[in-house]
Amino acid sequence: MMQTLAILHDAYRELNARKLFWFVLVISGVVVGAFAAIGINDEGLTIFFWTIRLPFTTAIMSEEMFYKLMFVNLGIGFWLGWIATILALVSTAGIIPDFISGGSIDLILSKPIGRLRLYLTKYIAGLLFVTLQVAVFSIASYLVIGIRGNAWEPGLFMAVPIVVCFYSYLFCVCTLLGLLTRSTMAALLLTLLFWFFTFSLNTTENVVLMGRLFSDREIAGRVEELDRFRGQLVEGSQTPQQERLRERIDDRENDLEHAREIGARWVKAHRISFAVKTSLPKTAETIDLLERVLVSSAELEAVAEADDSGGAVMTFGSGGRYVDQAALQMDLIEELRRRSVWWIVGTSLGFEAVVLAIGGWFFCRRDF
Repeated sequence: MMQTLAILHDAYRELNARKLFWFVLVISGVVVGAFAAIGINDEGLTIFFWTIRLPFTTAIMSEEMFYKLMFVNLGIGFWLGWIATILALVSTAGIIPDFISGGSIDLILSKPIGRLRLYLTKYIAGLLFVTLQVAVFSIASYLVIGIRGNAWEPGLFMAVPIVVCFYSYLFCVCTLLGLLTRSTMAALLLTLLFWFFTFSLNTTENVVLMGRLFSDREIAGRVEELDRFRGQLVEGSQTPQQERLRERIDDRENDLEHAREIGARWVKAHRISFAVKTSLPKTAETIDLLERVLVSSAELEAVAEADDSGGAVMTFGSGGRYVDQAALQMDLIEELRRRSVWWIVGTSLGFEAVVLAIGGWFFCRRDF
């Protein structure tokens, strides 16, 4: 146990010597300060004592909701989920390559400590970098949101395990690549490339899911329209109006059949993308778990209903007139929120366990 603690302490001193830990911590303080400076009132957005008149006011959402969404989307989603993660990878990517190429590994291996424990200890040391950063950021955000938004929300501290879990998906790949290539730069660039691949896969699956949900609503709308037309049909009547109605019904039946064929393609495409996604870490969905903790679906729906300013509309062909875009967006949110935490985190940790096992096997078998 003492040997493990000594290795962790040595790794911490190495990370601390690079000064990047304190740089990221200072930037985190700036981000929290931005949270404290920004707010909303009845007139619009406030920055310190200035007010910018916008339709985005307390009539749309409460201050509590505003700060929670800002923490989730900007603090976690943008800062910790992107910028700080890249800086953390830059800082920790060299843990394994520097260790095995700097000669220090010979001294450590001469001591009675197992290679697998040594490898996992170095891995945990990298995770501690992120744990400390997220913990400090969460504490500061908790105080700011409590004071400014009058929302003392202990759920904010779920950011610590969620962000560390998200980072571990990437860091396990980084340590394995660092072991195989013995190059910090190669490990970092390949890890970023892997992260971009998982992000692209997640985006693709979401777009395909949106297409499937759109198709479901379009088919339901066309069926409802057909039922309405059929209800207006008078059996045996040969009037011009009835003949035109029959022609319209025939056209709508053909359109419905075509819509069902397209819907079947969306379903097949989604099954394929979902299956591929299941085998890989869910970086974006892991981060999104924090929004589940802090904001309920009912709260999101209430904000969407209160905001009548409009927004971007996505349509898929002529079926757009059958689909309520706001309802479609809520369908997507609900579908994503119904996904089990065990599926999101469990399959991702399963991937991580496999990568760590491969890295541990190589570390135990390789001669240095």
